[in-house]
Amino acid sequence: MKTFSLLTAVVLCLAASAQGEVEDFDSIKLYTLKNNAGMTVKVTNYGAIITSITVPDRNGKMADIALGYNCVEDYINAVDKPYFGAIVGRYGNRIAKGQFTLNGKTYSLAKNNGENHLHGGIIGLDKVVWEATQVSPTKIELNYRAKDREEGYPGNLKIKVTYTLTNKNQLIVDYLATTDKATPINLTQHTYFNLKGEGAGNILDHELMLNASKYTPVDETLIPTGKLAPVAGTPFDFTSSKPIGRDINKDHQQLKFGGGFDHNWVLDKSGKENQLTRAAKVFEPESGRVLEISTTEPGIQFYCGNFLDGRLTGKSGKPYVHRGGFCLETQHFPDSPNQPNFPSTILKPGEEYKSTTVFQFSTK
Repeated sequence: MKTFSLLTAVVLCLAASAQGEVEDFDSIKLYTLKNNAGMTVKVTNYGAIITSITVPDRNGKMADIALGYNCVEDYINAVDKPYFGAIVGRYGNRIAKGQFTLNGKTYSLAKNNGENHLHGGIIGLDKVVWEATQVSPTKIELNYRAKDREEGYPGNLKIKVTYTLTNKNQLIVDYLATTDKATPINLTQHTYFNLKGEGAGNILDHELMLNASKYTPVDETLIPTGKLAPVAGTPFDFTSSKPIGRDINKDHQQLKFGGGFDHNWVLDKSGKENQLTRAAKVFEPESGRVLEISTTEPGIQFYCGNFLDGRLTGKSGKPYVHRGGFCLETQHFPDSPNQPNFPSTILKPGEEYKSTTVFQFSTK
């Protein structure tokens, strides 16, 4: 097993910063996945975070396209908690007013995003140490057991996330979970991408296609209204590829609420519910890099780094500017436990939560 690069610096960072926040910080390690094509993905068992994704451009030049840090301390103490590269949950995205009712009982969660609950709470899955096993040079399994009432959620939840890197430059993320009490679950991967390279300016020239004819409008606190609205004739229409920045400053109430795009799109699913469906495609003209995403999930949250403002400095030593990265978070819909018309996110004893997302990297 490979430990975190710059090991001495990392140990010093942890010794200086953890102070009980990460109880078993000595077990934090960095694992490298590498395929026959030379693509690498680095993963730490702190937060199941993807710290680096290195892929070629159209001329074969390699670059790290995932935003993040060189030191664990920065993940632990980051301003505004951007969730760079992490697995988020037990419920990714927002739950209104930090509460939901299940089987006649109301559960209260942390309000860590204004009046709402976000990405699993104060110490969500992004802030715990997972048990990691590198199965092969191209595959790692990460396991975590969330205790009953951890962050307010019911049920002892066993979670396994598997990252697999193929020789076709696919990064496959498989999720599996079981519980001993009914509980909401909505896991997602929260990598910020910049296909020019991390720290290489904003992503407004990236061309995005989303396989979604509807999205879920939100209120001013970014909680869905419950409606599924058509994207046609709005800035939210990415059914044909267009630059991310083309419509981002249009006079539209939803863009004002999000400070730009920070919404869930309803994927146009084909086939059975648990089959992979094409979700998104991103092309960056300067490098020629392409990212395509397929998923078994019904939705995808597109967030274009509206809250990045240059205060965070990444691996290359460059500040992460406003809209310096984008996220495409495959998921069930936000606030589903409080939205009876949305697909259910309730996992029951005896059932298995299964989900798969594939990130395909190429050039043109």
